[in-house]
Amino acid sequence: MERICRLLNDALTPYQAEIGPADSRGRRHLSVLDEHGLSILRRTVCERELVEQQLLVDLVDGLHRDLQIAEGRLQPCVIAALQHQKQIPGTFA
Repeated sequence: MERICRLLNDALTPYQAEIGPADSRGRRHLSVLDEHGLSILRRTVCERELVEQQLLVDLVDGLHRDLQIAEGRLQPCVIAALQHQKQIPGTFA
């Protein structure tokens, strides 16, 4: 799990990721901390998200998006509009 945490830290720089121990159902608490050590995001993730490459990529993408929202650089309504545009045939995102 240490290797995964290092990968997350590299992907989320300047933020730091902390992964807690697995609970009885195999879930772990993931916290993303700012440069002052304050928790910005918290998620509960399953073990599979941390060990399967595509799921880990999806997790990092989601964390990047959530960090942009937390920083005020991206509004949730923009995400909804982009997702809606992708669903309309013949439009380009």
